[in-house]
Parts: sequence; structure tokens; C-alpha cells
Amino acid sequence: MALKNLFLKQKMMRTVLFALIPIMIFSILNFGWRVLCLYIFNIAIACLVEYLSQAKLYKNKKISEAAIVSAILYTMTLPASIPFWISAVGIIFAMFFGKAVFGGFGKNVFNPALVGRVFIYVNFPQPLTISWNQNSFPAISNWLTPVIDDVSMATPMLMFKNGNQLASISDLFFGLVPGSIGETCKLLIILGGIYLIVKKVASWEIMAASLIGFTGLSLILRMMGFESVLPPLYGILSGGFLFGSVFMATDPISAPKTKIAKWCYGIIIGVVTVIIRGFALFSGGMMFAILIGNTFGPIIDYAVRKSQQAKKAKQKEMAA
Repeated sequence: MALKNLFLKQKMMRTVLFALIPIMIFSILNFGWRVLCLYIFNIAIACLVEYLSQAKLYKNKKISEAAIVSAILYTMTLPASIPFWISAVGIIFAMFFGKAVFGGFGKNVFNPALVGRVFIYVNFPQPLTISWNQNSFPAISNWLTPVIDDVSMATPMLMFKNGNQLASISDLFFGLVPGSIGETCKLLIILGGIYLIVKKVASWEIMAASLIGFTGLSLILRMMGFESVLPPLYGILSGGFLFGSVFMATDPISAPKTKIAKWCYGIIIGVVTVIIRGFALFSGGMMFAILIGNTFGPIIDYAVRKSQQAKKAKQKEMAA
């Protein structure tokens, strides 16, 4: 089979890919060539798993371009020092249990990239939060699992959680802070979000609702005296909140489809993120919030559609 015939062409996924390219370039410049190898490594595994799953389970020897986007998004949620084998475990789990078991592209309930990220976060918490190294074969292992100073430093979220310290707004905005591969430069994330909205690929309602839910609850809790909650602007610019709101929460497959449901879904994500960050053991929380939102999204969609159908039926009765 020719390579061009192997991939299922998806204009929407290609648009998302274009929005991610500047963030990819920045992450490679910021963290080094090892990150480029991680991108290539995860994309290759994602495509292989998708091909085998489609061929064996559904007799369809096609790879969706969404597999490439999922692999890139997954990679962007990782620390640059993650061992390659742990990264492989996560992307395999993401593509099979987060996507293939639901029926393949267009049928997954949860965002596949986040399914893989949460799986390795729960099972390998240490390499997902600090640098990891080996003593065997140092010439090889120091490259495959290096000690990276920027990653071993406390991220802005950990700085606040452990010492109530705040990074500067400018450093957070321009990505001059430690963090996951794709979450640091908020400027590029915002530009990517604007591009997706202009191209009508991502829902601005979900992005706006996430910001409203996050900002609203953060202000309320801060006024109530909860010092474990970040000030809204710092909270928005810290961690993966913006990245998740723009590229993960708006996933057209796992996000709700009706307008009212999109607003409810986004608000749930923003509110849950604040609660997890402020009161749970986790310093982040966005990935859990989106997966919780994915759980409620279809339910809210169903309730909204049933309500709309009942309203139309009532109007017809009155007209008759």
C-alpha cells in the first residue's frame, strides 16, 4: 500500500497540526533535540498501534491523521526528561485503550492523549515530575534519560504549592519557566487558539467557559481566604490550563456538540481544575478535569437534546 493511501485524510486534524507546529519548534529550541526524537518516537508508535488495531479489529488498514495529532499532544504533556520506554507505554495505552477499544476514530469517549498521560502519571509518578537517570551505560542512558536542570527545577505550580512563591507574569507568558514540553509558552498557545477559532476547528465557547469557570471559582475562593488557590491570572498562565483549554478540551470527538452543553462542559473543566489544584495532592489537575468533563459531556448533550425535542414538540402541539 502506497504511503499516501495509508493515511485517512482529515482536513480538521491538519489544521490542528498547523496550530501546534510553532509550539513544537519552541519546545525543541527550549528543551533540546531530545524532544524532537520524542515527537518522532511517539508518532511512529501511535501510527503503528492504530494501524494494527484497525487492521486486526476492524479490517480497515487506514491510519487517521488524528493519530499523529494525538501523539504530538501527548508528547507535549510530558516532561522533557521522561524515559523513552515510559513514553512508549503511555502512547500505546492511549491509542489502544483510549481510542481503539471504543471503535477507532470518531468513537472515543475520552481524549486519547490524556488517557495515556494519566495512565503513566498514576503508574510512574516520579519520572513524570522530576528528572530520571540510570547508571548503566552512561554514554547511552544519559542521552535517553538525561538529567535536565530546567526540568528538575520546581515548576511554577510546585513553587506555589510548596512555598507559596509566584513566578513573574512575563516569564509565564513567554515560556521562560520549567514545565512540560508544550505547556510553557502561553503566547504561542493563545495564538494557536485564535487560529483554530478563525478556522472554525475548535469551539470558542468551550475555551471561554473554561476561563469563566476557572476565574470565577478562583476569585470566590480567594475572597473566602483560601490561600492554596492561585490568583486567577497566575492560575491561568501556570501549568497546563491554557494548553488543555485550547487543544485538549476542544477535541471535536470527546467534547459535547450542542452549544449549551459546551458552556456547561467548559465551566465544569475550569471549576474542577481549581478544586484539584487548590485542595488535592496534585499540583496540576487540568488533565483530570478534562477527563471528568469528557465523562459528563455526552450526558449533558443528551439532556440538552431531549429538552430541545420536548420544547419543539410542545410548540407543535400549541400550534395545532
